[in-house]
Amino acid sequence: MDAPECRVDTVTKFPNLRRGLVAVLRDLDPDDWGRPTACGGWDVLDVAVHLLGVDLANVAVRRDGHRTAPPAGVPLGTWLGGFNADWVRAGRRLGPALVIDLLAGPGRWFDDWATGANLDAVGPPVTWAGPDPAPVWLDVAREYTERWVHQQQIREATGRPGLDGPTDVGPVVATFAHALPASLAGVAAPAGTAVQLAVTGPGGGTWHAERGDERWALRAGPASGPAATLTGDEGTAWRMYADYPGVVLAATGDPDLVAAALGGRAIIV
Repeated sequence: MDAPECRVDTVTKFPNLRRGLVAVLRDLDPDDWGRPTACGGWDVLDVAVHLLGVDLANVAVRRDGHRTAPPAGVPLGTWLGGFNADWVRAGRRLGPALVIDLLAGPGRWFDDWATGANLDAVGPPVTWAGPDPAPVWLDVAREYTERWVHQQQIREATGRPGLDGPTDVGPVVATFAHALPASLAGVAAPAGTAVQLAVTGPGGGTWHAERGDERWALRAGPASGPAATLTGDEGTAWRMYADYPGVVLAATGDPDLVAAALGGRAIIV
């Protein structure tokens, strides 16, 4: 499990994030709903429908204990891609007005669940951060990043200002930093080897992954003599980890460590 100082607390941020989403959706013109986004061929309505599905599926799983899982032998990413596509195809029938109302109303059920969750408990893995059970606070922070990134995609597609102040984007970058150790898992290195991630901007920060006897672990702050370093601004960092095509941080150092670190992503594929 990552060092305690790398904890990211996001529970109190969900209501403001939701208000921002509902406000920007209510401000859209009819033509805006069909504009393409950076999200895998989906238009604005598709992304909004997906966000509604994210809320409702999470309430079903986390609050109500109704779990679904891929059939045996089907990779999680493949199954999840089909699951999301099925929901979006069906959800488009609701139309923009109803999607907004549902995001503003029943969508708060997830916020209520998160407020009452035991953040210090250990839950299921956050797969892009590693295969081991993860603390619930990291799972909740992952949910924050998904909602923030998709809202940002809607804002980008429709020419609206981003919700990218430091208190909004900072938790996204800090959560995505947890993908760094997992990206290095396949690289052999002596204990004590470090790879640094330095993100500039008001919502940025510096972290490093340090190789222990058996695995890499995330640490807050700069490393002493890192073997490789990734640098860039917060916009480049979150877009790389969200798998925007062609977006990568600058990197120097050991080529194997650089290649592995630049391959890290904070989404399920």
